[in-house]
Amino acid sequence: MTTDSLEGAAKNGIRTALGLGGVLSVILGILILVWPGKTAMVVTAIIAIYAIVAGLIYAGLGIFTAGRGGWSRLGHILLGVLFVIAGIVAFMNLGATTVWLAAFLGILVGIMWIIEGVVSLSTLSLAPSKGWTLFFAIISIIAGIVLLFSPIMGAVTLWWLLGISAIVLGVIQIFRAFSFGK
Repeated sequence: MTTDSLEGAAKNGIRTALGLGGVLSVILGILILVWPGKTAMVVTAIIAIYAIVAGLIYAGLGIFTAGRGGWSRLGHILLGVLFVIAGIVAFMNLGATTVWLAAFLGILVGIMWIIEGVVSLSTLSLAPSKGWTLFFAIISIIAGIVLLFSPIMGAVTLWWLLGISAIVLGVIQIFRAFSFGK
């Protein structure tokens, strides 16, 4: 193969990867916007599957690793059992688990935004743009407080923003695929 044909193959591979990534992103965004609840439940199911698989691996580590001490093996087995139980409980109550995860994420993001705002305020004296830093800190703290008081609504809003972002970024990625290497 010549250098030119290798370059062409690499460009085509990158174009294909960009295009497929863009199409998958658009599909994900559409699924989030059209079926937000069902898509969130699918994500919850994937997390539940992960918990079960991770639990089996942890339990296996505890059972089959003879070189470790007793407490380490017992800890792995117990952790594995907890993961498996959590995954099974999540599957048995997929709707409730989805709502719980949404509330948890809403609260977590709210706390992070409040902390981010407070940290911004603490660095205000060092900021080159004090006005923008103060504005950011105030908005961040207010947004965090709003999320703490309505974590489900906040999580739903973030979910919709994720869907919209996935579509927009996917379309941009598809355009990049068509224009790459030209």
